[in-house]
Order: sequence, then structure tokens, then C-alpha cells
Amino acid sequence: MNRRQQAGKFERPEIFRPPSERESYFLPLTSGCSNNTCTFCGFYGTKLKMRDVSDAKSEIDALAMFMNHRVCLPDIDNMVYAIASRWDGRRVFLQDGDAAVYPYPKMVEVLEYLNEKFPNLERVGSYATPQDILRRSVAELKKPKELKLSIFYTGVESGDDAVLLKVGKGVNSAQLIEAGRKAKEAGIILSLTVILGLGGVEGSRKHVLETARVLSAIDPEYVGALTLTLVPGTPLWQDCQYGKFHPISPFESLEELKLMIESSSFTDCFFSSMHASNYLSVRGKLPQDKTRMLKELERVLARKDPALLRPEFLRGL
Repeated sequence: MNRRQQAGKFERPEIFRPPSERESYFLPLTSGCSNNTCTFCGFYGTKLKMRDVSDAKSEIDALAMFMNHRVCLPDIDNMVYAIASRWDGRRVFLQDGDAAVYPYPKMVEVLEYLNEKFPNLERVGSYATPQDILRRSVAELKKPKELKLSIFYTGVESGDDAVLLKVGKGVNSAQLIEAGRKAKEAGIILSLTVILGLGGVEGSRKHVLETARVLSAIDPEYVGALTLTLVPGTPLWQDCQYGKFHPISPFESLEELKLMIESSSFTDCFFSSMHASNYLSVRGKLPQDKTRMLKELERVLARKDPALLRPEFLRGL
């Protein structure tokens, strides 16, 4: 997917959101991603753009007019009304790849205005890079939390410092843990993603064990496991084409998933591999459902029947 934009006026980005935000209203504050160096990601090389606060407020005004009176204002993007027509008024998701990078005073201003117009709003969510969280103090994170920005979707990807460096994540495992703990101290819910297969064949076991270590140290409320999907044109895809990166097989991805679940320790975490990139979907509460989840994986691994896996043509990002 090409998210590059022409210079000039802020353009509404395509909807790119976590599966759990499917019923939210999507309010863009940025487009692209501030950390555009991840070699596996479709945002690689994109240019980050910021939306004017006044423009965001105009959209909120139009949204309120539609929700309260079913009135459509002129010069408002039709997408606003397409999303609003099926919105229940409960949740808002701030776009794009990491809206938490939006300048802090402007973020607070937008959230205050959003709460003023929608006082019954339950929750606001956003993608947030570890860097976004690290640059804020706990006190600075608590203010948006008071304004209902109460969940961050953050990519951990790997806990292996060698993998993190190689894929251009921009942080190491210690910083991942620091960011996660800081968000939790501020009372913000964390939904973390990890990528099975990101260490390739050679680094598979270390990637999984180190990722489990980082996840356990953060102890998030949610973890979503994705399986590496090579995006054409990205540096990691090119490395694969030239034989510099050796991807794991579908059943090896299930072995990684099994080892990650076995090796992680959580207080109360909903762990899922329901994302469309995965070959097999398992989900449950950890540690409560660990035995059941492992048995589900063991049954499939024992049979090694490709018919039990999601076919390649149905996998996606």
C-alpha cells in the first residue's frame, strides 16, 4: 500500500487501524509514521505530516452536527459521514501510524475539544511508538489519559536487540520495557504487537525468547502476535529476494508462537494470534488459558497438515 503523499495540504490517510477499533470513529491528526525506518513496514520511507488543530476541530464540529442533527456540512470530506453513519459515539481512534507523535499542547487541545463536543465518549485510542512514550513524562501521559486517551497500540516486534537494530526499530529492548512501564504507570492500557518470524530462520529461537522476556517485563493487558508478511519494496523484502534473509515456514511460525506463549509470564493478559497475517488463530487469557492454547497448537503441529492453516491468499496485513 502506497502512503506517500504530495506536498501541500494535509490529506486524509487511508484507514489503517487495529482490529479492535473497527467500530471507532477515525480522526486523523497525522499521516505517515515518525519512525519510518522499520525495514519490514509499509510505512517505510513515508513522510510524516501533521494536521492543523483548526482543521481537526472543523471535522469534530462537522461530526457533532451530523451525530446530533444528521446535518451534513459543505466542504467536509465525505469519509467523515461514511464513518459517522455507523458510529455509536463511544470510541475514537486517532490516525495515522503513530498519532501520539502529535505535538503535546496540540494533542491536549484536540482531546479537550473532542470531550467538549462528545461528553459521553468512553475511550480514545492511538498507535504510539516507544519513542512517543519515552519523550513524555508520566505526568504528561496522565493528562491525555484524563481526557480519555486511555489505550496505546505499540509495536514491540521483537525483544532481541540484534533484530531490533537490524530492522531499524530505533529502540533497544531496555527502552521498550521502559516505555511500556511508563505508559502503565500513567494508567494507559497497552496493546502490544509482536512479529513471529522477524528473526528469520537463523535467529528464530533467540527472537522468541527475548520477545517473551520483554513482554513479561512490561506485563501488558493485551498482546497481538502477527506473522511476518514481506511487503514488496521494503528493505526486508529486498533482503529476502537476494538471499540475505531467510523467512521461517508456516509451521515454524506456529513453533515460535507456542514457545512465546510457553515462555511469557503475565498477570492478566489477553493474548491473541487472530490477525489475518497468521496461519492459525488462537486466543485466550494468560496465564489462565495457557494450557488450552498450547494444546491447540500442539495438535496442529503434531499433524503438520497444511489444510489446517490459513492459506497464503487469505493472509494479509
